[in-house]
Amino acid sequence: MTTPARPSSSKPRGKFRPAPPQPDPTRDVAFDILCGVVEHRRMLENSLSRSAAAHQAEARDRAAAHRLAAATLRHMGTLRTVLEPFLKKEPPEPVRVALMMGCAQLLFLETPPHAAVGTTVSLLRRRKLAPFAGLANAVLRRVAGNGPSVLEGLDQPRLDIPSWLWTSWAGLGKGVPRAIAQGISHEAPLDITLRPGAQAPEGGIALPNGSIRLPAGTRVTELIGYEEGAFWVQDAAATLPARLLNVQASERVADLCAAPGGKTAQLAITGAEVTAVENNPARLLRLKENMARLGLDVRCLQADASTWQPDAPLDAILLDAPCSATGTARRHPDVLWVKRPRDLTTLTAMQDKLLAAARDMLRPGGRLVYAVCSLQDEEGPARARAAQAMGLVPMPFTAEELSFLPEALTPEGWLRTHPGMWLDKGGMDGFFAARFTRAL
Repeated sequence: MTTPARPSSSKPRGKFRPAPPQPDPTRDVAFDILCGVVEHRRMLENSLSRSAAAHQAEARDRAAAHRLAAATLRHMGTLRTVLEPFLKKEPPEPVRVALMMGCAQLLFLETPPHAAVGTTVSLLRRRKLAPFAGLANAVLRRVAGNGPSVLEGLDQPRLDIPSWLWTSWAGLGKGVPRAIAQGISHEAPLDITLRPGAQAPEGGIALPNGSIRLPAGTRVTELIGYEEGAFWVQDAAATLPARLLNVQASERVADLCAAPGGKTAQLAITGAEVTAVENNPARLLRLKENMARLGLDVRCLQADASTWQPDAPLDAILLDAPCSATGTARRHPDVLWVKRPRDLTTLTAMQDKLLAAARDMLRPGGRLVYAVCSLQDEEGPARARAAQAMGLVPMPFTAEELSFLPEALTPEGWLRTHPGMWLDKGGMDGFFAARFTRAL
């Protein structure tokens, strides 16, 4: 008897190969950003646009990637510590980055465990790191199983700040490094500055300095009044240097290193004759676009502020100098892990060069406010002392001028803010500012 032939199978013979993982622009972009920071000391924004274009990420994916990368960076020290007990040996750095992303989703972003684990495994497979997919699956399942208990006993504020920064901030006062770390540990709200007479968007809260604060994650371009130029984005602390320059109508004023233009706008609405100097072409374009949206008459020009000379001596100058930007870590947590102590040498030399140039632009009796969004002594108090050595005469800020923020006034009459201030209101960026006049 002949045995009937078996029906042919439609499945191919040989080893089964799983379907390739589906694209996930959010996590692909976040992974690129984090690898750029951790492996190459590349600033987050420098990777974001390039990676978003490469992965064809839409605006929503791009925003989500930024949020995931920023959350991972804010808690990176804690995440590394959490992972240690679950790793028998050191994985390659890109694998550690993926594991930290997964942990951040589990512990700080309330992502469902199956999604945090599954998307991390898929990410590793897409990035030709499939041999580590099993490790990621096992480690993240164990972290998820333990839940928040993995954070018990950890000094998270201390872990999440590099040691050199924590040590450098000790000079700001007892308990200040910890307060700064607490201010950095959460996503920053959105602050805006209103044009005179403009109405605050719905849901905004007025801060003591006059800024309007909206919840973190607010999309400014979707607010009523944005397109009409009713306001601009500016952290509450960032409003202070221009405010303290005390510009008057018809004065001839320069804003050096001006982009993106928040302080330029503050100067312009006083009725002063403002020249905004910016050397970077891309940043200059953004500055011009912002001034156009706000409808402000500002002369914007591309030039190196250390060599540019005005047609005639100026009444007032705002020098918001390029710096380490450690004071902006609430919004840019990548600065914590990208900057190094040796970077300060180059930056302080540039700051001194700009101070000397600004001095020579002023008329006798003219005013200068030097500012940096930095928490580092080398870029703040040390540069104020250098300015005095150049012949600039201090014009201390007064308690009356800073009555809404007295804790920011130093004994020398300087301004020093940090992310630990106004914690109950959502914090603020770190700034240093000092005011001078040119001798008569």
